[in-house]
Amino acid sequence: MLALTLGAPARAPLRVLCLGAHADDIEIGCGGTLFRLLAERSRVAVHWVVLCSDGRRAREARRSAARLLREAATSHVRIEGFRDGFLPHDGAAVKELFEQLKPIAPDLIFTHYRHDLHQDHRVVSELTWNTFRDHTILEYEVPKYDGDLDRPNVFVPLSTAQRGRKVRLLLSAFPSQRRKRWFSAATFDGLMRLRGVECAAPEGYAEAFYGRKVVVTPAAGGR
Repeated sequence: MLALTLGAPARAPLRVLCLGAHADDIEIGCGGTLFRLLAERSRVAVHWVVLCSDGRRAREARRSAARLLREAATSHVRIEGFRDGFLPHDGAAVKELFEQLKPIAPDLIFTHYRHDLHQDHRVVSELTWNTFRDHTILEYEVPKYDGDLDRPNVFVPLSTAQRGRKVRLLLSAFPSQRRKRWFSAATFDGLMRLRGVECAAPEGYAEAFYGRKVVVTPAAGGR
């Protein structure tokens, strides 16, 4: 298996855009990867956008983002109040929001999986590709009752410490979700363990993504 790294030099600034339909989606889908990225890159600017959160859920989203992004060089957190479950019916307003994000010109975008069975997730994914046409986009996965997990093709191995930080953040930052049967350490650990097996992660854990278009450039210094 060939390991690839982000094209920009390690000391170059890296602009990351994280998109999530709901308050905890980004943390579930790529929280461990963000912990690793921020630990290994010194100049990361993160733009964090959550579309459906208000009241208690919005407060949880802001606290969680602030904790996860402590090591970012800069961070911009935007929490919108669209109605949960109704994003397909608010298409024009959501599209306008995405158009406002264009000037960020991100090097890397994290968004929902295109074939996610939650309608809000699908809208976010579709508008990501509709809006950003020349960017590196990784689609993350969110486990749920619908059983829509697929066969990802991009893996980010995580250390045991990074895996633990992700799980602790989720359980402590989102108390409103603890009553849900699937929202548990066992669920998050189990999925990361499975993805770790699939990519032979050194410490046994990984997050996985769907990279539908990846451009590979040969390293400089050749003939």
